[in-house]
Amino acid sequence: MITAKDKILVHRIILGILFLGFIFTYSCFTSPDSKLDNDPEFSVPISEPIYRDLAEIKRSGVLRMITSYSSGAYFLHRGIQVGFEYELVREFAKENDLALEVIIAGPDDNPYNLLYNGLGDLIAASYTITEERKKIVNFTRPYNSVNQVIVVSDNLNIEPKTIDDLNGVPITIRRNSSYYNTLKVLKENRDSLEINIIEEELDTEAILYQVANGQYKATIADDHIFFAANKYMSGLKKGPTIAEKDEIAWAVRPNGPDLENRMNQFLRKHFRYGEDGKPRRSAFLNILRKRYFEESAQIANYFSPEIVNRATSVISPYDSLFQQVANEFELDWLMLTAIAAQESKFDPSSVSWMGAVGLMQVLPRFSKISEDSLKIPEVSAREGARIMKDHMEHYAYMDSTNQWKFALATYNAGLGHLADARRLSIDRNDNPNEWENISSSLLKLMQRRFYKDARYGFCRGIETVRYVNEIINRYETYLAILNANEVRYDGLPGIMGIKTLN
Repeated sequence: MITAKDKILVHRIILGILFLGFIFTYSCFTSPDSKLDNDPEFSVPISEPIYRDLAEIKRSGVLRMITSYSSGAYFLHRGIQVGFEYELVREFAKENDLALEVIIAGPDDNPYNLLYNGLGDLIAASYTITEERKKIVNFTRPYNSVNQVIVVSDNLNIEPKTIDDLNGVPITIRRNSSYYNTLKVLKENRDSLEINIIEEELDTEAILYQVANGQYKATIADDHIFFAANKYMSGLKKGPTIAEKDEIAWAVRPNGPDLENRMNQFLRKHFRYGEDGKPRRSAFLNILRKRYFEESAQIANYFSPEIVNRATSVISPYDSLFQQVANEFELDWLMLTAIAAQESKFDPSSVSWMGAVGLMQVLPRFSKISEDSLKIPEVSAREGARIMKDHMEHYAYMDSTNQWKFALATYNAGLGHLADARRLSIDRNDNPNEWENISSSLLKLMQRRFYKDARYGFCRGIETVRYVNEIINRYETYLAILNANEVRYDGLPGIMGIKTLN
């Protein structure tokens, strides 16, 4: 199977001649004052970014969201995809009848590269609008207004009211964060202000955690990030506000005006400024803010290192089960996990309107196992894996990518509808062993002139095509999370340590 990592590698090889990397200068030193004049510059590509505007995105049926793995943007909660940015972009995708694919920027990835070469269509990660960034990307209308605040360790036993109260206290930040320029301006008139620049891989949450533990004395965070983190970290103290009304927006390619305009229409419904200059938010946006930043008790519990140890459960509550079952049937455990997420959202007692039961939503009439037994996670996982193994063997002559896609489509729609789609592809002189052709035929089987002569009749092909696409996308996201988790900094709990973009 071609993974997200493979796709990125191929794109880099193909586009390497055309693009210069937007690579920030990585620094790791504790006394950088002498280097503050050497601002990291954004490298502009030699060539124009790939052309993929709204019409092209509509034709593909998939919107690709570049984001970070963090509590404010996107993460897995009991295996289910959640997050403020994720839910907001998903609502936009839903309104435009698009599936949503998540692209996580890894430690070695630059979000601008991912955007320019078409691996993603927008950057959505609490991304602050800055003049430097506007030279490279276009920003949509804002959907949030935030303040930058100093955050200090409780160990300092101080309550700073102004930036001058922090003389001699090093403020730890990443050079490529939006906070760097703010501190640089403040530094011009304050020789005693100390700035500690650290690795780009550490994100804002990770730095806040280390401030809470006393490893660093102070840092900067957007106020909504601080309030969210403060719910599951002890040892933090809010200091003075050093920048007000920073605007948060989505970043898009500069040659995609239709996508930008459609996003602006969407965001205008959810965020605007009143005559008094104060933000006005829709009910939907207020719900998201409360869920992830203001009243996030459930999320706080999820992230708290004292609450749960997820060392053996990175993706879902059933990681170890799917690993064991996948080993028994010689399947990919991440793919089984992605199927379970799609089918039941990891609810073992789930029963669909068609009577499908359990984690893997097995239909009892097609199984020798009773309905009650299928509600047992171990039983459902094995029965679902057995069925998938049969489908995989049915398409064993295909390459692994097509084999998985055909097996997933069969799991969803049945062998009969897939056989009809393959016959239709043959009638059109298309290769019946290529998923791209079969997905097109499945869509045609929703039209009477095609399904009236099909052996198994009408097929709601759009659901099957979307089912396959969403599982493959989820699988690739899971893989990226797993890879990022392997390089996470030791001692950082939960998701923290994975690169964020602001």
